[in-house]
Amino acid sequence: MLRRRLLQALPALAAPTAGSVQAQAQAQAQAQAQAGRRRLTFSWPSNAGPLHPHLYSPNQMYAQSMLYEPLVRYVEGGGIAPALATAWALEPDGRSWRFALRPGVRFADGTAFDAAAVVANIEAVLRNRPRHAWLALVERIEGVEALDPSTVRLRLKGGYYPTLLELALPRPLRFASPAALRPDGSLAAPIGTGPWMLAETIRGQHDLFRRNPHHWGPKPALEEVLVRVVGDSNARALALEAGEIDLTYGTDQLDGDTFRRFAADRRFTTAISPPIGTRLLAVNASRFPTEELAVRQAIAQGIDRAALVKHVLLDTEPAAETLFAENFPYTGLGLRAPGFDRPAAIARLEAAGWRLPAGGRIRQRDGKALALDLCFTGSDALQKALAEAIQGDLARIGIDGKLIGEDAGTYDGRQRSGEFGMIFGDSWGAPYDPHAFMGSMRAPAHADYQAQRGLPMKEEIDRRITGVLASTEEAVRAAEYRWLLTTLHEQAVYFPVSFLTNKVVHRRELGKVPFGATQTEIPFALIGQG
Repeated sequence: MLRRRLLQALPALAAPTAGSVQAQAQAQAQAQAQAGRRRLTFSWPSNAGPLHPHLYSPNQMYAQSMLYEPLVRYVEGGGIAPALATAWALEPDGRSWRFALRPGVRFADGTAFDAAAVVANIEAVLRNRPRHAWLALVERIEGVEALDPSTVRLRLKGGYYPTLLELALPRPLRFASPAALRPDGSLAAPIGTGPWMLAETIRGQHDLFRRNPHHWGPKPALEEVLVRVVGDSNARALALEAGEIDLTYGTDQLDGDTFRRFAADRRFTTAISPPIGTRLLAVNASRFPTEELAVRQAIAQGIDRAALVKHVLLDTEPAAETLFAENFPYTGLGLRAPGFDRPAAIARLEAAGWRLPAGGRIRQRDGKALALDLCFTGSDALQKALAEAIQGDLARIGIDGKLIGEDAGTYDGRQRSGEFGMIFGDSWGAPYDPHAFMGSMRAPAHADYQAQRGLPMKEEIDRRITGVLASTEEAVRAAEYRWLLTTLHEQAVYFPVSFLTNKVVHRRELGKVPFGATQTEIPFALIGQG
């Protein structure tokens, strides 16, 4: 019907010229693009979940961010911008924060957003502190109070400089309608102040989001976002090719070969974000044989990072030489990884007494083979490909990397127990890096703690992390981060592979698709704004 109307609207020509045919095609494409702005079809590997703002899996963070807003918003590079709070200040005691709330905000059900709503949500989180033990801010909150309907005070047990950064996280310190928040902390319905509201969920098929008519900010150009459940990257690519979805967005939604194919196709627009996190391996300093610094240093020199990026990641992520990218706070220190140098790596192992036996390929010392467990998630094809390439590089310097691919539960168990030589992981990205990721290094349940446990300065590392998080002087904080990041770098307890990026692919007629400031937030509300 749309095509028929378009054709009727064009001047009648006895013999259409090439120019008129092109004009018809352009007019049709423009009309389709305009109509398409009413609904965008996206895809995700699973349903969005129950969408409780204070809880975790199976809730999907991109969807939680569509419905629920924070007091303050993270800006790339470590800045903080207003969101549900328009102004804030640290009080003279150095541990209490006062927030002025945005006037006129309503939840999607029409309930007013005010200081009482903030207090109800934060107290609901505090009633379940053990569930949120990973987040230092939750542990540090002493209380929250409404000073008046538009002003809130957040009292902490002591100074904590990342307070605003952690209030900007996608969970758990966001706000559901008090009309939907039950006394036991459960949720009657997912209702927030964000630009979208959940309209429909069909398990295994899709989630449908519609514009929130009560949203205080600019109205999204889109009226609906339909998120189809597509679990396989190949199926996702076929759906994009066929026009069944309009957009893919994320770190690993498409494999590198497929992304490059779309980049070469003039029907599509592709883009790669600035670094949003780090793809890395933790190298276990508390387990044989990587407990030895010379072995860790040889690994750092003996793996060809550039080849991993070119041949496995297909240049969709920049090579990483440091634990964090330099577009994060306190990370621009000029640190650089040792260059790939196989002869130097071999010489380092030789000097440490690791020798090849006659006719052998794996080095030995004191009757022990130079072998380590190289662990990855078995269902992750990209980790598997990287692990196989790394195994080959290690073999060329005489190290036996034993590949261990396991289910996610067993893999997580290894991270907690320290039963690994090298193990894949990612940094947490903005706004968690560097402060929250480094804070987790003190927790035995994390692979980072297990990997660092054998370092002679581990106690000092943990003490300094605790100190930097409570520091109030910027110069002192910068100096402490320099010591911490330099020490971890010199101890070769991490092998950074690449800086994670979000990749977007969409049809050209969709217009500009911006990147969110964090890895998990997809700015649907800005799509189609021109």
